[in-house]
Amino acid sequence: MLDIKILNGKIIDIKNKKIIEGDIGIKESKIVEIGQVLSSAYVEIDAKGNYISPGFIDIHMHEEDLLLTKKMEYDISQTMLNMGVTTCATGNCGNNRQSIRDLHDFIEEKGNPVNYMSFIGHNYLRNQVGSTDIYKKSTKSQIEKMQSMVEDAINFGAVGVSYGLEYCPGIDIEEAISITKGIKGRRDLLLSAHYRKDSIYAIDAIKEMGQIGRETDIPFQISHLSSCSAYGNMTEALVTIDELVNSGLDLQVDAYPYDAFSTYIGSAVFDDGCLELWNRDYNSIMLAEKPFQGMRCNKELFEKARRDYPEMLAVAYVMNEDEIIQALNHPLVMVASDGLYRNHQGHPRGAGTFPRVIGSFVRDRKVMNFFDAIYKMTYMPAKRLGLKSKGLLEEGYDADIVIFNYDTIIDKATFEDPQLKPDGIECVIIDGKVAIKNKNLANNTIGKFIKRESM
Repeated sequence: MLDIKILNGKIIDIKNKKIIEGDIGIKESKIVEIGQVLSSAYVEIDAKGNYISPGFIDIHMHEEDLLLTKKMEYDISQTMLNMGVTTCATGNCGNNRQSIRDLHDFIEEKGNPVNYMSFIGHNYLRNQVGSTDIYKKSTKSQIEKMQSMVEDAINFGAVGVSYGLEYCPGIDIEEAISITKGIKGRRDLLLSAHYRKDSIYAIDAIKEMGQIGRETDIPFQISHLSSCSAYGNMTEALVTIDELVNSGLDLQVDAYPYDAFSTYIGSAVFDDGCLELWNRDYNSIMLAEKPFQGMRCNKELFEKARRDYPEMLAVAYVMNEDEIIQALNHPLVMVASDGLYRNHQGHPRGAGTFPRVIGSFVRDRKVMNFFDAIYKMTYMPAKRLGLKSKGLLEEGYDADIVIFNYDTIIDKATFEDPQLKPDGIECVIIDGKVAIKNKNLANNTIGKFIKRESM
């Protein structure tokens, strides 16, 4: 007797780039049958000719702040589930919003809408050891403490180390490399980084990340290339990345499908000279939280927000969409949301990235290939994160599945209402249990904290 049987679906075979018309049988959290499934099941789901895909995997997002949610609600993890994501990697851009252990313990106690795994963030560690001046290098003693903390996090199950180089200009390359002293050469880990500086500085930033990857001898992930190089130099950026890979570096990239980025208004990203760098004016910056939610900046408002509300999220409309499409089509680039919310406010990418790729870029505008896009959202990030039983619809793989209507799937979240549910996500299954059924939430506590050693 099966636990779940999905009937009448268009099953996406990513490896062979074909569609299998048929059924999927699930038992004890695993896919056990594919094709014509005759066994009976406790639960039957009629896919009605919709597409059946592996659950989407978001290699780059930012978990909720448990102090803000007071551990009483789910913020971004709920929007992840709503758009068909089943597993996420948190702790990116050098920033953990709480300790990995606290996040783990919360999920162990309460459950979570989606599976989480986590990086340990360099910038977070700097704050923990008292290196709080973002424009100064950490001391030798502080670096030694961070080395130990990195090893502790890895031993606890962190997937690797993340850097937020632009957010902390005081981090030099020596410090970035030094904190990994105890894990050097670990090919089972992953480093990820928010680049040093964008636009005309992007190529140097990419080369610096390549140097960190080479000297640590740890596979390296460049975060959200779209917000780094979609300023007129994407072609050069991709050529540089190809050259680094051809030289033997284990390097991959992620990007999101929006031409605006979002981060804290008080961060170094918005330091003097940023608007000149992007060739934009203050009006290109929109504040995303109260008391200025939805307001475009002028010089006075920009300076007031940075001075009085440095933790406020802002959206910068500064990138070129044609270059984002160029990045997303490159074979080394996977799809990721870089989703980030505070009190349910922020950038719509945290609620719309994956449906937007399928509905807009693949179906409507035809600027991406269907199978390539699904691969970049499922099996490619699964392999990168070492998730050996996720990312494919094959017997023996985890039953993390999304069923979507190809004709209607589309993102609905906007910069004014950034957590609106997408259309077209019909059903989501995590760990062999139904999380969304008939577009409605069925269970938002199935997700687990995945430790690296349990992959």
